[in-house]
Amino acid sequence: MKKNFRKRSTSELERKNIHEYKNAVKTPIVLVLDNIRSANNVGSIFRTADAFLIEHIYLCGITACPPHKDIHKTALGAELSVPHTYYNSTTEAINFLQSHNYTIISIEQAEGSTALHNFEQTTGEKYALIFGNEVFGVSDDVIQNSDICIEIPQLGTKHSFNVSVTCGIVLWELSKKYI
Repeated sequence: MKKNFRKRSTSELERKNIHEYKNAVKTPIVLVLDNIRSANNVGSIFRTADAFLIEHIYLCGITACPPHKDIHKTALGAELSVPHTYYNSTTEAINFLQSHNYTIISIEQAEGSTALHNFEQTTGEKYALIFGNEVFGVSDDVIQNSDICIEIPQLGTKHSFNVSVTCGIVLWELSKKYI
């Protein structure tokens, strides 16, 4: 039996304005961008972070920072709603987050990693998810300072996703607990 679907209008989606977003209870996850070279990927990650009510984004190393036209082009204004901070190095950001009791999780194909679907979140735990450079991934020194590595199982001939796609997959999986 065919079902009748209708796209909802923007007003029916009841989207938050920036003030409502800033005052909303956030998902206890922060993102750490480890030397992301593409400002378009950074913008896409901002947009995804906004959609999942992520607490904060830490931009590290060569990662572009707002205001930036290419970030804005893909973020569609999410760079204005999601709080963000720049650090010269990812290690500095990790040290800060560890001092604030975040569990540091590198999203990387690493020996001893946990498959995303097998990762069990702990209620009350705060997570910092680290996403790495498009070519080199998460830096080795950052992996060594992580509490956990999570890997997305992949079945095809390519063994990597675009970093912004990876971010979307991981945030969808981890945010289910809070939706």
